[in-house]
Amino acid sequence: MKKVAVVLSGCGVFDGAEIYESTLTLLNLDRLDVPYQCMAPNIPQMHVINHLTGQVAEGETRNVLVEAARVARGEIIDLAQAKAADYSAVIFPGGFGAAKNLCDFAVKGPDCEVNPEVERLISEALAAKIPLGFVCIAPAIMGKVAQKAGLETTLTLGTGADWAEKMQAMGTHHLSCPVREVAIDETHRIISTPAYMEAGRISEAADGIEKLVKTLVGWLR
Repeated sequence: MKKVAVVLSGCGVFDGAEIYESTLTLLNLDRLDVPYQCMAPNIPQMHVINHLTGQVAEGETRNVLVEAARVARGEIIDLAQAKAADYSAVIFPGGFGAAKNLCDFAVKGPDCEVNPEVERLISEALAAKIPLGFVCIAPAIMGKVAQKAGLETTLTLGTGADWAEKMQAMGTHHLSCPVREVAIDETHRIISTPAYMEAGRISEAADGIEKLVKTLVGWLR
C-alpha cells in the first residue's frame, strides 16, 4: 500500500495543527500498519498565539512547515513536493491552523481562500478518486475546494447550527454529527469527524478519529 499523506498546519491548537488530533491520526494509521508521510506548506503562519495566555504574540513569526516538523519528529516534507497520485489517501487533522494557515476560513468564513498547494493536492485526489479525511475544522477546506469545483459534498463540523450555516453557504451538505461518529460522502470518498469541534475530552476525539481512519483504510483494502 502507498503511504497516506497527513497534511499538518503547524503545531498547536490555536495557530497550527491540533497536536492530539494529529497524534491520534498517526497512531491509528500505525496500529493498522499503514505507512504515512507528514507534510505541510512552507509558508508563514497567519500569526503566533501564546498558548499559555491565548493572546497573539505581537512581533513573532513562525513557519508552518518548521512548526509542523515538531509534530512529525522531523519526518516531514514540503507540501509543494507532494503529488496525490503518490499516496493512497490524504488526511487533514484540525486545529485552527487548518482554518488560518491552510485556508483563511477563521477570518473570512464562507468567503475564504485556500492555500494553492493545499487546493492542488485535494483537487488531484478528487480527480483520481483518492480517499480524503478531514478532522475538526479541516472540513471547511474541503467545502471551499468543492464549491470552486462545482461539487456538492457531505461534511461535518459537528452539531453547531452556526457552523452548519457557514458550510451550507459554500454549497456543502452539512451533516450534524456527534463527536464519536463520522460523516461519510461515498460519492466523493470523503470522510469527516468533529473531534475538538465537539470533544470535551481526548477519549471522545479519539473515538471519532479512530472510526475515520479505520473507515478510510477499509476503503483502501
